[in-house]
Amino acid sequence: MDSEIFDKAQAILTNRRMKAVSENESRIREVNERIPQIREINEVLFNTGKELISIISNGRGQDISEKIEQLKQYNLGAQAMSRKMLAESGYPEDYLDMHYTCTKCSDTGYNGSRFCDCFKTLCGKLAAEQLNQSSQLKLSSFDSFSLTYYSGENYTAMKNILEYTRQYAATFSLDSKSILMFGQTGLGKTHLSLAIANSVLQKGYSVIYDSAINILRSIEKEHFSYEHSSEMIDLVMNTDLLILDDIGTEYESNFYNATVYNIINTRLNCGKPTIISTNLDFDGIARRYDKRVMSRIVSMYACLEFKGKDVRLQKRTNNE
Repeated sequence: MDSEIFDKAQAILTNRRMKAVSENESRIREVNERIPQIREINEVLFNTGKELISIISNGRGQDISEKIEQLKQYNLGAQAMSRKMLAESGYPEDYLDMHYTCTKCSDTGYNGSRFCDCFKTLCGKLAAEQLNQSSQLKLSSFDSFSLTYYSGENYTAMKNILEYTRQYAATFSLDSKSILMFGQTGLGKTHLSLAIANSVLQKGYSVIYDSAINILRSIEKEHFSYEHSSEMIDLVMNTDLLILDDIGTEYESNFYNATVYNIINTRLNCGKPTIISTNLDFDGIARRYDKRVMSRIVSMYACLEFKGKDVRLQKRTNNE
């Protein structure tokens, strides 16, 4: 794992813990002022805690289990009374509990002796963000996508695609369907896929977006390096949403073709959504890649055909 990513993730978790402690202290002060009886109960709990430490420290060689159990039951009763008073005063029963972002590791990043899932997810998100900084693609928005360059049946088709992708982005979840965007160049495939990326990133999901050739080259470089690293392919497989732009423009090789199938198949099997854009039609995809690629896409992806005349060419013709 990249040391910079590791340090950033640790710093974020530290800030989460500090925030949780600060907010808990604020809630305690608030309740102590409004409900003096709870303050008294908290003082009793604090004192029994000190008493428990004293029993353990001074009870070497003695059977102290009965005393510990008595204190435990006493504390449970006091806590139950405190929760009841909170509820009667209009507070949630767990209002005075520590509210960590991750309940498994209490925002430490470790679940037992292993990294917590929250820490691994955070590192993946940070790594994806770092990777996207070198992407040649720039995020876009739905608002800047214009339907004025389409007419007739093409207008209707593209209006439906715009509405579908807007809804997809608005309701995105880890269970969202994968999408194939196909059609001639200059029809808005990259624009709408990056508008989805923009929206999904704002929801807090991890997204990797780049041209297929850049991603495949990075995977190839790591695969055939001396270290035989798998960091890039791991990121591609594990990110919440993967966007592969312009599939089919990469150099044709057995390694690239096998990697494309591996990415598509693995992410489908793991239930992770992928968005692919290509200038190839179904026949072109079938000729270019293993027939299993076409089979998986047709059966499992939402296939959106972009229609119309090259928007970029229209803009140049109109001197826009």
